[in-house]
Amino acid sequence: MVDRTQQPRALGVAVIGMGNVGSQVVRMLQVHGDELRQRVGAPLELRGVAVRNPHHDRGIAPELVTTDTESLIARPDIDLVVEVMGGIDPARELIAKALTAGKSVVTANKALLADYTSELAQLADRHRADLCFEAAVAGAIPVVRPLIQSLSGDRINRLVGIVNGTTNYLLSAMAERSDRYEDLLAAAQELGYAEADPTADVEGHDAAAKAAILASLAFHTRVTATQVYRQGMTRISAEDFAAAAAEDCTIKMLAVCERVDAGPGEPAIADGGKERLAVRVYPALIPRKHPLAAVDSAFNAVVVEADNAGRLMFYGQGAGGAPTASAVMGDLVMAARNKVHGGRAPGESVYAELPVAPIGDILTRHHLRLTVSDRAGALAAVAGEFARRGVSIASVRQQLDGSHAQLVVLTHHARESVLDQIAKSLAALDSVTSVTSVLRLEGTEE
Repeated sequence: MVDRTQQPRALGVAVIGMGNVGSQVVRMLQVHGDELRQRVGAPLELRGVAVRNPHHDRGIAPELVTTDTESLIARPDIDLVVEVMGGIDPARELIAKALTAGKSVVTANKALLADYTSELAQLADRHRADLCFEAAVAGAIPVVRPLIQSLSGDRINRLVGIVNGTTNYLLSAMAERSDRYEDLLAAAQELGYAEADPTADVEGHDAAAKAAILASLAFHTRVTATQVYRQGMTRISAEDFAAAAAEDCTIKMLAVCERVDAGPGEPAIADGGKERLAVRVYPALIPRKHPLAAVDSAFNAVVVEADNAGRLMFYGQGAGGAPTASAVMGDLVMAARNKVHGGRAPGESVYAELPVAPIGDILTRHHLRLTVSDRAGALAAVAGEFARRGVSIASVRQQLDGSHAQLVVLTHHARESVLDQIAKSLAALDSVTSVTSVLRLEGTEE
């Protein structure tokens, strides 16, 4: 029982890593100390910052800086640990040691959480500590806590989001200026929107890690990044955007997490339903009337669809030092309050144990661009490949280009495996010069 008549002691905070996010966290702790004390009910004191290079001037007292992270975490005057160093190792081991010592941890490490949330959450539960990670998905946007708390009494059916600022900046610029991807990437790197090595962003690894976290929370099932189907955006061209515009669509890098029917012959789940999860990341067409179509530049947004709450949209700054630090500080205040008042953050909820469906079983719509010979029977041959596999065509557009024609085919929903077979069979037709582009279409009711 907490004795509320006594003045609460100050809580010691250790920050691991002092890059863009860590620097902002330290600044907020120092500048807003009085306000944080009022919100928490006790002072928050920065008692150590672990860094790789102790000689760099960081604008804080030198005695706070250390390279001995393990010793800092082990100190008895440290109650709360903020991990913003990134990467899997040694962050995983350091967080585990902090939780085992009963110290609550706040982290923004999506790569680590995408695969090791279960391990760390169990440690937190066993040692009655909090593991908080609002900042791991979509920067300053509050989406993790609403999934865990605000919507915990509802049934979530689908999440669709733009969760990577780099790819959204690049695709937004391509839609506006029709520049080549390579030129836009170079410009984004100069502006600091893209890393020197942009692979994690443009190939979808970053978004896949975030999709795994979102799916795990929304559907009460452990989902890891390796279970997320992933396709990058580096092949998207100005011609793709022109074709999308003709359908009154744009192109976005989407993370899609949803409940889907069980496959043939699979057993029903305990409550009598037949469900699996589909979790995927890829560039896709989306209608301009969809709320995500207007999310431009480096902004992020997540649309959640639930049985009773309906459609909710969370939008804002998805990256950057200050926005991400804002989410870190929100978690830090919550974890500190729990220390003062004896509460606990919600633990891991994985009771559903829904299987993750392979991409081939998922129903999607496809948008295909083909170059075909301008001769009798070419269109019939293309349509025949769809008909032979039972896939309905929603529309076909044709544009002559000398001795060839450009065909744009938009399908109704069909299984990914079947649509993949059709794309391969079309490429083998004598009348088809090339299958120029194959993209999904999301955000329609058809």
